[in-house]
Amino acid sequence: MSQLKALYEELGRTFYSKQCDLNKCTALLSKLKIGLIEAGLLLPQGNVNLGDLVVARDILEIGAFVSIRSRDVPSFDRYFAQLQTFYVDYSESLPASKREYAIRGLNLIRLLTQNRIADFHTTLESLDADVIAENPFIRHPVNLERWLMEGSYSKVWNAREEAPAEEYKFFVDSLMGTIRNEIASCEEAAYESLPLKDAATLLFFPNQSELLKFAQQRGWEVDLTGGTITFKRKSEEKIEIPKQRLISASLAYARELEQIV
Repeated sequence: MSQLKALYEELGRTFYSKQCDLNKCTALLSKLKIGLIEAGLLLPQGNVNLGDLVVARDILEIGAFVSIRSRDVPSFDRYFAQLQTFYVDYSESLPASKREYAIRGLNLIRLLTQNRIADFHTTLESLDADVIAENPFIRHPVNLERWLMEGSYSKVWNAREEAPAEEYKFFVDSLMGTIRNEIASCEEAAYESLPLKDAATLLFFPNQSELLKFAQQRGWEVDLTGGTITFKRKSEEKIEIPKQRLISASLAYARELEQIV
């Protein structure tokens, strides 16, 4: 436990420093998780020292935030799953964590970005109504889900600046990526071309360079001189209708009906 404590203190210093070294945090977390397994604290059972449990919970919570800052969603999923033991099974034994609802809110937004709406609502139902209504970390993803269902994409875009924590912006950016692709598909179907300025506004791009990069990914033709984008449209497939065969089949069916009558 003394070695585990030393690693934990080093993790805290690294994580809370002004220039957080994510690679060092990840390396320390790997060692700490091995230590937690050996100490029986990663999946605690029976009588365990509550102080040790608080330390274990704190390590896993830092790991969840480091995962998001490192853009490693699968790692965040694992940390969140491991934290459920502390948030649910030991909720009455341990003092409340200041990070719990921030991490729960991140998990809710993760479900939104993966279009797992049913899981989103199931997870939300496990929380108290007061928490859903008043806690800013939970209210933020709830608002995002409502705006997505309404199609109020401008509100989703503005929500990035209203995020209750920096880590939330990663998932909001991911949502905007999905929204942009949906809007782009609609533009391709509805228009042959658009002015660059209008296309940037519709796709929520703050500058032209980001729009041009997106246009290249979609295979659009950009005319910088004329200031327009021409969309790459899918060629319509021509379906040949077998007229003769259909007529013959209809006549045969009619003769059979006449014989029955």
